[in-house]
Amino acid sequence: MMKEDVVIKVTDATVRFNKATENYNGLKEYVIKMLKGELMFQEFLALQHINFEVRKGESWGLIGKNGSGKSTLLKLICGILKPYKGSVDVKGNIAPLIELGAGFDGELTARENIFLNGALLGHKKAFMQQHFDEIIEFAELQDFVDVPLKNFSSGMSARLGFAVATIVKPDILIVDEVLAVGDAAFQEKCKQRMAKMLEGGTTLLFVSHSIDQVKELCQNAIWIDKGVVRACGKAEDVMPLYEFS
Repeated sequence: MMKEDVVIKVTDATVRFNKATENYNGLKEYVIKMLKGELMFQEFLALQHINFEVRKGESWGLIGKNGSGKSTLLKLICGILKPYKGSVDVKGNIAPLIELGAGFDGELTARENIFLNGALLGHKKAFMQQHFDEIIEFAELQDFVDVPLKNFSSGMSARLGFAVATIVKPDILIVDEVLAVGDAAFQEKCKQRMAKMLEGGTTLLFVSHSIDQVKELCQNAIWIDKGVVRACGKAEDVMPLYEFS
């Protein structure tokens, strides 16, 4: 049973993927081999025996090299993935900023995408209308409201995605490399908004390759290397281990 102040509890969690070990000449050959039970796979453990707890209002930085399993762990906590073994318990609503604008349609305008993305996040049309101007102002897209998103730069799309996703204060905010996109001024606005959420009691899980950003935003850190936790605890203790590894 989770303690009252624990909002995320990951217990002995393992994530397994199957990698194809041979190439197939088209869909037809793949389907035939699948029906015959002749598909060959190699087991790949993306995460192995992960254990940690996050308490309400804490800020955690997830650090490690590319391919270490950081994003996989976030998807596990969000419920996008299920553990092969172990369990993940989450208490409270989550705002996952894993892929900004993942629910956007490039053929639609910024205005149309705001309402589309809002609906995907569970917000009613009246709520999105109420906060429409605030979203556009934060994203700095006043001159591009009725421009199709396919004409936006990656930074403009990221600004819009962040503005929509953070229009309400979630219990848990999950951020994966969001601040890697956009200019310095936008990154600072994002950090200020996240800091304000933390002051209001929001719990933060933050992935970034910027050591300075993790140090600035996070009290705690978990270092993952090749799917295994190498260190977990106070950021001031974990970060030096990672930096000098």
